[in-house]
Amino acid sequence: MSRPIPANFRDLWSSDRTLQNQAFHDVLEATSWPVDWAYAVWDELLANLTHSDNHNRAIAAQVLCNLAKSDPDRRLLSDFPRLFAVTRDGRFVTARHCLQALWKVGVAGAEHQMILVDALVGRFAECSTEKNCTLIRYDIIQCLRNVYDANRDESVRVRALVLIDAEADLKYRKKYAGLWKVK
Repeated sequence: MSRPIPANFRDLWSSDRTLQNQAFHDVLEATSWPVDWAYAVWDELLANLTHSDNHNRAIAAQVLCNLAKSDPDRRLLSDFPRLFAVTRDGRFVTARHCLQALWKVGVAGAEHQMILVDALVGRFAECSTEKNCTLIRYDIIQCLRNVYDANRDESVRVRALVLIDAEADLKYRKKYAGLWKVK
């Protein structure tokens, strides 16, 4: 049985950081399993992906990732480009929060996994000129590892290892490879 929308859901967009953080905690907890109210808040979350406040953008991205498992109409497949755009956010911390949550999209279904993995492979290549390239690449490899751990799809592991091998800097290649050591 699904829990109702947390009463403080609207506080996700509050300028009071204490209220916002409590609402974020409550909403993440409520969406840790499938819910039947995802579409009641879906458009509001999409709208906040481009909000002027970077906290709102990060929160919206993370909650949408959590709701991937609550999307029987598969809306996320068409909305994915809007979500993935947050990985290029002007505020690096916002982009990183999104990247670190995206694996939840990849475990929502085979088509979700395919669209996510393809997007991450592209992002790995394109970020080479960005200031925080090594952190972005680390998060991408971690995201792929999380998808692999949840789904045990060998194709995800192979794609991650190809990306790791493509890393020219041996120091970072070793660091990324460390994520794929036997656990």
